[in-house]
Amino acid sequence: MIDDLWYKNGVFYGLLRRLDYLHGLGVTAIWLMLFQPSPGRDDGYDISDYYGVDPRHGTLGDFVESTHGCQQRGIHVIIDLVVNHTSDAHPWAFNEVALLP
Repeated sequence: MIDDLWYKNGVFYGLLRRLDYLHGLGVTAIWLMLFQPSPGRDDGYDISDYYGVDPRHGTLGDFVESTHGCQQRGIHVIIDLVVNHTSDAHPWAFNEVALLP
């Protein structure tokens, strides 16, 4: 297996609660869908804080603990990043008024 292309031959599974169980199954990667805070106007794709964790999904500490647990077991973590769906509530949001003369 080519190390740079590990994801092409990886076994993916979506839950973090039972890392030892998942590791025992041979899971090599976990793909996390959107978990950042969102006003919810675009089914959660309108991210308002790319550095945070929506309280419905836990805390930043939970995320860090989970990723460390994955790392200890050799499980890769993939995170969806949808910058093209940034919420208008995000500080990076495009502001048309700022472009007016």
